[in-house]
Amino acid sequence: MYCSMCSSRDGGRHLSLAELLWCCHLVHCLLIRELGFQRETGKGSSSISSDVSSSTDHTPTKAQKNAATSEDSDLSMRTLSTPSPALIFPPTSPGFQNGRGSSTSSSSVTGETVAMVHSPPPTRLTHPLIRLAAKQQKEQAHVDRLPDQSMIHIFSFLPTNQLCRCARVCRRWYNLAWDPRLWRTIRLTGETINVDRALKVLTRRLCQDTPNVCLMLETVIVSGCRRLTDRGLYTIAQCCPELRRLEVSGCYNISNEAVFDVVSLCPNLEHLDVSGCSKVTCISLTREASIKLSPLHGKQISIRYLDMTDCFVLEDEGLHTIAAHCTQLTHLYLRRCVRITDEGLRYLMIYCTSIKELSVSDCRFVSDFGMREIAKLESRLRYLSIAHCGRITDVGIRYIAKYCSKLRYLNARGCEGITDHGVEYLAKNCTKLKSLDIGKCPLVSDTGLEFLALNCFNLKRLSLKSCESITGQGLQIVAANCFDLQMLNVQDCDVSVDALRFVKRHCKRCIIEHTNPAFF
Repeated sequence: MYCSMCSSRDGGRHLSLAELLWCCHLVHCLLIRELGFQRETGKGSSSISSDVSSSTDHTPTKAQKNAATSEDSDLSMRTLSTPSPALIFPPTSPGFQNGRGSSTSSSSVTGETVAMVHSPPPTRLTHPLIRLAAKQQKEQAHVDRLPDQSMIHIFSFLPTNQLCRCARVCRRWYNLAWDPRLWRTIRLTGETINVDRALKVLTRRLCQDTPNVCLMLETVIVSGCRRLTDRGLYTIAQCCPELRRLEVSGCYNISNEAVFDVVSLCPNLEHLDVSGCSKVTCISLTREASIKLSPLHGKQISIRYLDMTDCFVLEDEGLHTIAAHCTQLTHLYLRRCVRITDEGLRYLMIYCTSIKELSVSDCRFVSDFGMREIAKLESRLRYLSIAHCGRITDVGIRYIAKYCSKLRYLNARGCEGITDHGVEYLAKNCTKLKSLDIGKCPLVSDTGLEFLALNCFNLKRLSLKSCESITGQGLQIVAANCFDLQMLNVQDCDVSVDALRFVKRHCKRCIIEHTNPAFF
């Protein structure tokens, strides 16, 4: 027998049976590789293009009767069966370009695709050699041998865009990727992503079994998406009545109206993060919801966790409205809400008496009078941040120390009016204190550290950064009494190497942050 592939320049030669079988095997492998490459590049791109071109039509394309085009129709159906990753994964990112390298795909992914509910049909492999190679590849795919529960557990660690990719692999993965247990959370991040369109497509697919209502979705995290608008939030409010957690930090294009719609149409919402949303000035129910719910619910919102960091326009009146509607608040963060004053804190303490964690750091108008209002929380308060509130002195610290005896965390960095007397009040009354930051308090000295060491034995984190009056003697007293110390910050402090070594010997697990080059 003679094979032209194995001929030399001097002429052909006859092959043995074993050599001929090896050549046939090589041809089969090259054929399968070529077919796979064509499906991944040319045909895959054309299917996405056809999907984008038919985005206004909500009916799937009909498969061709010709067996030679069955693979094209299969890929086209797969594209229509699940939301395109282009809506969730920006086309310029390397992760999306892998496997979609043609120019047609790159230009079309920015369009809008329609999510269909039909599952992809099986691929028809007619040629015997193709069926044989596919069988060999299937036997080598160990991941397909895993049971459904294991596959679902693996899929649970994937972000939303990658989960949509998995739904486009095969029929089994399609069914597993759209398991309701995997869609309790939607997580989208990125500045260029069309979030409004992505949320519309995803919620439409998730509402397949329950028209217009997505009952399984409980968490939506959309962080840093500048293209998110009120339209996207309104989609969530309309389709997800069981929503419990919403994070839209850094989405500065949303306004009060969208937030009102969410809190009004999602009665189970407990966690709301609108940090960095500068247009949000208030949290309240819509007028229609207030009229409807007032007889039974008293215009109450079930939010317990509210983060309004960097909401610069928030004022005392807005905080008054928030407090009147969100009386169940336990965690409230108002960092850098620079227009808040003591009057706003007074409104807050009238309605929200269950607050456990409160941050008013960088609110420069908050003073000792505001601390007197916060002290009304008494033993319920566990976390307090008043960093860089320059109007707070020992008087305000004394209010907190006297009434909030179960305080565990206090951040008073940059409160230059605090002295050793304020630290003494705090140490003697809040003996269960675990974390204290009094950095940049130049009036705190070794005397204040001695009060801490003799009363707060459970202290684990202590920051003394830029405390000019602190010396190595005060650190040695702290180390000799607080054995559980895990973090100590003495940057920009006049502390000797011997004192740092003493701390290291007595507090084995302590991480020391310092600026002394002689200690390492």
